[in-house]
Amino acid sequence: MELKTVEGVMESFLRQCGGYAVIDGGLATELERHGANLNDPLWSAKCLISSPHLIRSVHLDYLEAGANIIISSSYQATLQGFESKGLSRVEGENLLRKSVEIAREARDIYYDRAAKGSRDTFGDKDEIIPRKRPVLVAASVGSYGAYLADGSEYSGVYGKNVSLETLKDFHRRRVQVLADSGADLIAFETIPNKLEAKAYAELLEEEAINIPAWFSFNSKDGTNVVSGDPIAECALIAHSCEQVIGVGINCTPPRYIQGLILSIGRVTTKPILIYPNSGETYDADRKEWLVS
Repeated sequence: MELKTVEGVMESFLRQCGGYAVIDGGLATELERHGANLNDPLWSAKCLISSPHLIRSVHLDYLEAGANIIISSSYQATLQGFESKGLSRVEGENLLRKSVEIAREARDIYYDRAAKGSRDTFGDKDEIIPRKRPVLVAASVGSYGAYLADGSEYSGVYGKNVSLETLKDFHRRRVQVLADSGADLIAFETIPNKLEAKAYAELLEEEAINIPAWFSFNSKDGTNVVSGDPIAECALIAHSCEQVIGVGINCTPPRYIQGLILSIGRVTTKPILIYPNSGETYDADRKEWLVS
C-alpha cells in the first residue's frame, strides 16, 4: 500500500478497514512455537540470519488470521548488535532491509492467495483465504534498552551517561535505513521514557523522514510509563510531532489498558493503538516470560 503523505494517513487507512485496524501479535512467541531458539541478544532478529523463512511464516499466519498491520522483525535488530556478532555495517544494514522485505513478501503472498479466492493448504488445514483487505507493513524500532538485552526497556533506566544525543546517535542510521526500506510506516515500540520519545521525535524531524511513524509506550502501573514519566507527557511528545500518526501502548498488562487509553486521549486526537498482550512479566535474568 503506497502512502504519499503523512497527514491523514492513518485516518484514511482506518476508513478503508471499516473504522478500526487489527495489529498482529507477538512475533517472538510465534517464532518459538515454530521451533526457533531465541536465547540470544538479538532475540527475534537472530532469525534474520538463521531462519528468515520462519519469520515469513509467522507474518503469513497473522495475515490469514485477519491482521491489517504486520510488524517487521527488526525490533532488536540494531547495527551495533549485528556488529557485536562480527557482521559489518553493510551486512547489518542489509539485514534491516531484509526484515521489511520479508514482511512485504508475506503480504504479496497473502494478496496472491486472496486474489485467487481458492482453497489454501497452508499448514495442516484446508482454509478459504478471505478477500483481499488493506495491509500495512510497519518497520519496528525497539528502544535502546532492547539493544542492551538486560530488561532495560521494562525499567527505562539507562544511566546518567545516556543523554538525548546519545540516543539520537544510536538510533539515527537504523531509522534512516528503515525509512528507505519500503515499509509503509515506522513503529517505535516499547518506549520506556520521555527522553527516548523526544529523541525519536527530533530524529524524525532532523532527518526529514518521509514515511509516517507511531509511538508505542509501555507501562507497569496504568498511569506512567515504566520509567515513572507520566504517560500523558509522553503522549504529548508524540502528538507534537508531525510525522507521528498514532500513539499507543504495548507490553503492558491488560488491566491497565483502559486507563491508559483515557490518559492518552486527553492529550491527543491522533488514533490510539493497543497491542495484544497476554499479561506475562519478562524476567531479564532468565530470558523468559513468567505468568504474573
